[in-house]
This record gives sequence, structure tokens and C-alpha cells, in this order.
Amino acid sequence: MNLPNKLTVLRIFLIPVFIVVLTVPFKWGELNFGGATLPVTQLIAAIIFAGASLTDFADGQIARRDKLVTNFGKFADPLADKMLVMTAFIILVSMGKVPAWVAAIIICRELAVTGLRLIVVENDGEVIAAAMPGKIKTMTQMVSIIFLLLNNIFFAAIGVPLGEILLYICLFFTVYSGIDYFVNSKQIFADSFDK
Repeated sequence: MNLPNKLTVLRIFLIPVFIVVLTVPFKWGELNFGGATLPVTQLIAAIIFAGASLTDFADGQIARRDKLVTNFGKFADPLADKMLVMTAFIILVSMGKVPAWVAAIIICRELAVTGLRLIVVENDGEVIAAAMPGKIKTMTQMVSIIFLLLNNIFFAAIGVPLGEILLYICLFFTVYSGIDYFVNSKQIFADSFDK
């Protein structure tokens, strides 16, 4: 188990901590920022989520720099991202911060691409590494989640709902990168129709 893989596993273990902080009714009060309020639990959850997101950036950088890219890492890294992001979006829907239809599209795309990866592994024996549109998708998802958890407090004074803007940007890249994966793997399905 090399360092990048340990960081990926750490990201997975941070998910239940994130869930507990946001769903257990802790009475830690609220912070006030120029008239905007932020529950302390959301601040802590945003810090946990940001830390988990940084492990995603770090594990990839270290793996490429030190030539520690493994099939486990190529499989577990995007899976850990999906688990973290889907958990956050489901909780944000329950908090009324994300429309259910947006979360449904994001979750359906993530499940579809995961299924595609499994089919490709079964046919080619190779795990599909994340392409650039997928990396942009992951980054915009993670940043939008952080801003949504922070109630846009840093931008409330100027009336810019940055979390919501980033949410729809990440929705675009979620759909685009999903289509990109399927288009680039179309031969897998073409072979199925030929049989």
C-alpha cells in the first residue's frame, strides 16, 4: 500500500466522519459574518470535505511524480471521489441547498461511468484513468460543495451565489465528461451489437 493509495483510503474513511458531523444534531452554535450566519457544523463539515478533496489532488500528484500509478489507484481514486461527492450531494439535497434533480443527474452519471469502467476492465483488463473533462468535473463538484456548505458567506455581501453558480458549472462538466467517457468507449458497445 503506497502513499497515494493510503491517501485514497483516508478519503474513504473521512466520509462517515463527514456524515456524522452534518447529520447528528450537534449544538455548536452559529458564526456571524456581516449579517450572514453559518452553523459551526457546516464549517467543520466544509473543512473535512476540503481536506478529503485535497487528498484527491495529492494522491494523483504523488502517484504520477513517483511513478506509483497502480490499477488499485486508478480504480479506487475515482471511486473514493464518487463516494465522497455523492454523499455530500445527497446530504445537501436533504438540507435544501441542492435541487434533487441536479443531484439525481450527477449520481446517475457517476453510476453509469462506474459501470462503464467495470465493462472496460472485463473486456480489456485495463482500468480507464480519469480524463481531463472528468478531472474538471471532480474539481468543480468539490469546490461547489464547499461553497454550498459555507452558505456563500464570503460572497453574501455582494449578492453572488457562488455555490449555486459553481453547482451548475459542475453539472455541465458532469454531463459532458460522462458523454466523453461513453463516446471514447463506444467500441465496447459496438462489439456487443455485432455479436
